[in-house]
Amino acid sequence: MDFFTILKAIILGLVEGMTEFAPVSSTGHMVIVDDLWLRSDEFLGKYAANTFKVVIQLGSILAVVVMFRNRFIDLLGLRRFVGGKAASSAPAGERLKLAQVIVGLIPAGVLGVLTEDYIDEHLFSAETVLIGLVLGAVLMIIADRFRPKRPKTETLDQITYKQALIVGLIQCFSLWPGFSRSGATISGGVLIGMNHRTAADFTFIMAVPIMAGASLISLVKNLEYFTVDAIPFFIAGFVSAFVFAMISIRFFLKLINRVKLVPFAIYRLVLAAVIYFVFFF
Repeated sequence: MDFFTILKAIILGLVEGMTEFAPVSSTGHMVIVDDLWLRSDEFLGKYAANTFKVVIQLGSILAVVVMFRNRFIDLLGLRRFVGGKAASSAPAGERLKLAQVIVGLIPAGVLGVLTEDYIDEHLFSAETVLIGLVLGAVLMIIADRFRPKRPKTETLDQITYKQALIVGLIQCFSLWPGFSRSGATISGGVLIGMNHRTAADFTFIMAVPIMAGASLISLVKNLEYFTVDAIPFFIAGFVSAFVFAMISIRFFLKLINRVKLVPFAIYRLVLAAVIYFVFFF
């Protein structure tokens, strides 16, 4: 496998890592960068290319685990085994609980299992991604326009079970390609009284189990298409996605409370316009 092929893997990992957790739709960017430009399916094959996209998602997920490792240690009750300082200064009984995260995961998890085959067969196209980009942008604008003037939930530890469930229900919109999981959940959190940073933190934490589960299921289903010759390509993409996801998450969490959601919504509308003119004009 030559240098330029490995470079394509690095570019795809960069796109995945930089866009997976920002509310801009990683799927929309993959449509432009891979389907239109790099075309990984031409040298990997269709199913191996799909497997590759799963593998680089796991790189992005690992970045979240590293960034929020102290919070995950506390959620899983592992602090007594690993030591160190807790992620929160709140009393143990008042911290975000694993049960609250699970409540947020149930709606999209159940609906995703029921509709996975239909989505894979019918909803992955430039047309549906374009629709998802626009509708997701509209939701983000609505969230910033109609959010409470004074957020009542300013830390993860103040999130209630009701809020977790509502965010989980709104996350179901993200099953539509292009809508964006983080765009949907951050918007939902902001609408029900979270500040933008808290909604983003909760989004990232929820993303780990739901993305890891979906990615591992897809990986197992396509494992037969994983070839030894493609291993360098897969490793390069995985490492690239991990590194750039770390950069993206750090930058986004510093930015979100200052710029809110509207700038990302405008970016999505521009991206939708690009996709429209490239594919349909």
